[in-house]
Amino acid sequence: MADIKKERTESAADDEEKEVLEASPDEQISEMPKPRVRGPRKQSAPAARAEQPVNLEEQLLFEKYDTKGIVVSDQSLVAYVKIRKTAYPNMFGSRKHQAYYNAHLDIVERLVNKLMRGGTGRKISGKVIRRKGALQGKKLKVIHILEEAFEIIQQKTNKNPVQVLVDAVQNAAPIEDTTRVRYGGISYNVAVGISSQRRLDVGVRNLAVAGVMGSFKNKKTLAEALANEIQLASTNSSDSYAVKKRVEVERIAKRAR
Repeated sequence: MADIKKERTESAADDEEKEVLEASPDEQISEMPKPRVRGPRKQSAPAARAEQPVNLEEQLLFEKYDTKGIVVSDQSLVAYVKIRKTAYPNMFGSRKHQAYYNAHLDIVERLVNKLMRGGTGRKISGKVIRRKGALQGKKLKVIHILEEAFEIIQQKTNKNPVQVLVDAVQNAAPIEDTTRVRYGGISYNVAVGISSQRRLDVGVRNLAVAGVMGSFKNKKTLAEALANEIQLASTNSSDSYAVKKRVEVERIAKRAR
């Protein structure tokens, strides 16, 4: 019985081989199993979204304000007024060990850094302001305060707050200053020019100090006081603390010529 079954299976196999040989080449190809082709994997929505490139040209400051077309009329400050295409300017100290670190800082981040202070630290306008570390090291908190100040500026002036800030810094930056020189035991005040980077630092610092002073023991919040100071300085108003300081420094330097 086993031999009969073996003969039957062998004859069946021979018949199948004959059928395959007798078939046309096209039929043989169609009957062959097709290889399995794997397509590209479907990525999940978050992964696909993460790989999309970010267009830096369309980045808005605080996701609200366009930084294109900002005009710096003072030619000496053009190289130092940096405006980066980012929503929340923060370099995280990535260049702090490089030379001229401050020259690469965004103008908005400069103001944020100047606002992170414990007060005036000395007697200004007849008083010493101590904030007991309310803003020291709290950069995110200060960024939100400045964002609120920009909203107030836009509502009052109906202008781009970034352009208003740049105008305010230009009007608050002094051109001359004085230094003390000692000759033969006698000290003299001598007028000296100020570098562009220091001009920018002094202007931004005076704006920050004015905002801190305006909100100290006052009903105004820091955002409201800062917005008011930036608006006044942008128009070169004599009511601005930063403009007053610039005029005072230049007047003393003029006398010391």
